[in-house]
Amino acid sequence: MTDWTDASAAEFLRHLFTEAVEASKPEARIAPLLPPPPAGRILVLGAGKAAAGMARAVEAHYAEAPRLSGLVITRHGQGEAAPGRIAVREAAHPVPDEAGIAATEELLALTQGLGPEDLVIALISGGASALMVAPLAGLTLADKVELNRALLASGATISEMNCLRRHLSRVKGGRLAAACAPARVLALLVSDVPGDDPAVIASGPCHGDATTVADAQAVLGRLGLDLPRIAAALASPEAESVKPGDPRLARVESHIVCSPQMALEAAAEAARAAGVAAHILGDALEGEAREAGRLMAGIARQVVLRDQPFARPCLLLSGGETTVSIRGPAGVGGRNVEFLLAYLLAARDLPGWALAADTDGVDGGAEVAGAVGGAAVLQAAARDPAEALAGHDAHSFFAAAGAQVVTGPTGTNVNDFRAILLP
Repeated sequence: MTDWTDASAAEFLRHLFTEAVEASKPEARIAPLLPPPPAGRILVLGAGKAAAGMARAVEAHYAEAPRLSGLVITRHGQGEAAPGRIAVREAAHPVPDEAGIAATEELLALTQGLGPEDLVIALISGGASALMVAPLAGLTLADKVELNRALLASGATISEMNCLRRHLSRVKGGRLAAACAPARVLALLVSDVPGDDPAVIASGPCHGDATTVADAQAVLGRLGLDLPRIAAALASPEAESVKPGDPRLARVESHIVCSPQMALEAAAEAARAAGVAAHILGDALEGEAREAGRLMAGIARQVVLRDQPFARPCLLLSGGETTVSIRGPAGVGGRNVEFLLAYLLAARDLPGWALAADTDGVDGGAEVAGAVGGAAVLQAAARDPAEALAGHDAHSFFAAAGAQVVTGPTGTNVNDFRAILLP
């Protein structure tokens, strides 16, 4: 297709996003990774936005196994109504709530009495850091909520967030797997982090943590967060996480079930099938969302003006997780729409269209995946787009323009998806 219009380009980019999301759903990828039933019990534990679907896939695989049980925690509204042998609890994300505390205590209680003939299947996906909540002794839910909100507003990277979380939890930083010893642990992971490091995904509940309490304290200082109760907890001996090589982790095996790269490859394949040259720029792009948008506009400008590094027509794909540092009062925004609005402003004189959306269907402060459009979106706007960007109110801007991408809960989470079509 070469005669693009605003409508056909938006439809094409939405199609690519759908292909990326479908390729990231873990259910079909789980069965080949599951071993035969053990001599002992099969206990399924986990958390994340894909947890319910993953649990049902495991339950279907072991339909004839008599000693299957477990519990997983997912986001409010993303559980499954049908009862099963694996219980599904719902809790809040991205800011934890009492339901998450109660569900995590219930989950940890199930680890009691496990033996060497038992198999624990840990199902971990994006969102688990907020959903699986077990504060260190002396910390309260209010402390965790205050920390989460401060981190989200600070522009902290996912690595910085996870470093702090691993040292303030009784379940993260290898502690869930340690609680399951001496049972065998099979961790099945849906990656939502740059690099797909199992120790970073959901703050690594089943994997040793190479960072230290001193690293966590340095993050707190570097971000300028004045949280006395958090600082006091980090001074406690219990704050140190489980380290790589700990004998309690000797029987842990892990597999990445879905990842950002898989999503990008699916979108690239769909684009090429439609006759569009597709180029993946990276699956682990980080940094401030608006700066990433401006940077991507610079790359697009080089393509348009110089046919470098790629000739037109082409599609530029990228993934990863950007951040948003709140500067003053904020409207309804999210990192993907902030990226897109910054890109469109910087590329408003260029041909082309772009889509930026979160693969879990929720971007920032709205139940909206993201947005799609080109320069026409800015031209038709009744509101100054630069003002909307400055006020972190990109969702409101794109809603008024009719340019939102709304999917509802997708049942997966492999982070941001960005596609730029340059005709």
